[in-house]
Amino acid sequence: MSERSPEPQTVLLRRGEVHSPADPFATAMVVERGQVAWVGSEGAADAFADGVDEVIDLDGALVTPAFTDAHVHTTATGLALTGLDLSGAPTLEAALDLVRAFAAARPDDRVLLGHGWDSARWPGGRPPTRAELDAATGGRPLYLSRIDVHSAVVTTALLDLAALSRVDGPLTADAHHAVRAAALGAVTPAQRAEAQRAALAHAASLGIGTLHECAGPEISSEDDFTGLLRLAAEEPGPRVVGYWAEQDVAKARELGAAGAAGDLFVDGALGSHTACLHQPYADAGHTGTAYLDAAAVAAHVTACTEAGLQAGFHAIGDAAVTAVVEGVRAAAEKVGLARVRAARHRIEHAEMLTPETIAAFAEFGLTASVQPAFDALWGGEDGMYSARLGAERARSLNPFAALLRAGVPLAFGSDSPVTPLDPWGTVRAAAFHRTPEHRVSVRAAFTAHTRGGWRATGRDDAGVLVPGAPADYAVWRTGDLVVQAPDDRVARWSTDPRSGTPGLPDLTPGRDLPVCLRTVVGGRTVFVRPGE
Repeated sequence: MSERSPEPQTVLLRRGEVHSPADPFATAMVVERGQVAWVGSEGAADAFADGVDEVIDLDGALVTPAFTDAHVHTTATGLALTGLDLSGAPTLEAALDLVRAFAAARPDDRVLLGHGWDSARWPGGRPPTRAELDAATGGRPLYLSRIDVHSAVVTTALLDLAALSRVDGPLTADAHHAVRAAALGAVTPAQRAEAQRAALAHAASLGIGTLHECAGPEISSEDDFTGLLRLAAEEPGPRVVGYWAEQDVAKARELGAAGAAGDLFVDGALGSHTACLHQPYADAGHTGTAYLDAAAVAAHVTACTEAGLQAGFHAIGDAAVTAVVEGVRAAAEKVGLARVRAARHRIEHAEMLTPETIAAFAEFGLTASVQPAFDALWGGEDGMYSARLGAERARSLNPFAALLRAGVPLAFGSDSPVTPLDPWGTVRAAAFHRTPEHRVSVRAAFTAHTRGGWRATGRDDAGVLVPGAPADYAVWRTGDLVVQAPDDRVARWSTDPRSGTPGLPDLTPGRDLPVCLRTVVGGRTVFVRPGE
């Protein structure tokens, strides 16, 4: 991050385009004491020019609310940014070459950390063996998480460090949690803080003003979680809202979490064959892994509702989503439907839905915290979803339009480092879903990635540029602004200014995405692009 202002200032932004429902033709905005004070026309802006600390000439740039990424693993994101990233490796051989080079370049690391391999996209379709990794690292401890972070391949030395038997093949479930704990335990506090700063700075450079950290005892550590919340509170940068995934309401409250939620695993992931399904995988003779049943879900939702905290679960497969819905229903019968709805409990990922489970989400006021980039990466007739589930089931995944039609609140995120922090790319992925009937308008997708994240935390007054709202905004260099009707499914665009609707960038695939010039959080500048 650069050029951060230590305190909120009174600022006039003018000669641009301000995306605000308060005035769809606004070209100027005043920020005061960390809040939006006024939006309006260029002609009226002169009245404020002498009473502000700074005037920013937008020179035609677009101002929008800052994005909220509703599902992030911050330290892991930072480690991926500063460490070994295998997401671009086109083959197994290329991945091994990257491991070999990384090990040679990091002779002092106690444990080598890497992320992002995806053997489903490699010729031959197999992950690296333990023997291949031992050879590539010279026998050093190595942890390589699969792109979905629900399995990993490791070296013999790391298995020994975690006191596990010398098994071959990707590790899942408890074995994966054990090697991950051993690997992350070797990260020093200084390395961890460096990774967190790197992730937060990268988020700010992309116009992201808020991150929802999805932590937990099987994902990171209490020290990692509290250290991140402390760093975010002390240093200017994106806001961090923390969720702690443990069935211990008192512990979540003690750690400063907004909820005992996030990645509280009901199941695993499709790519690792650990998402829990009603019917077997098309390419495996089983239905995945169930970690929590409906009774456990009910107990947790009840405890959180009574404690005034959000509950939440990681649920991807249809059987896992069914278990969540049945559990929430049982909790509502015990504590009352109104109290459950008021708590705004949330479900992460929620990929395999049916009309019945979508209706239940709406009934219980559950927020669907979803990741459109998953479809962009793994959807389509030849994608990983089809390989795991068959084409028919794969086409049913991530039904964003059906969720919106049912009135289910959506909050968009990345699950970084599973998919990169990329807010405009996320909006594009939702608007141009590989299955056309699941597409939503750009406007609806943008709202889910701005206001949706705030609403998921219980705030209805933020994520929008209107007087009184938090001054969390981003300034963008972009092409022509266009308007898409909310019921469009094939991106019919209009540039007619008489629409009275704030415009957004044209995100048609193939067009350049907007470039962030400045990010402001609570009136504090946390990023300015060099040269601007």
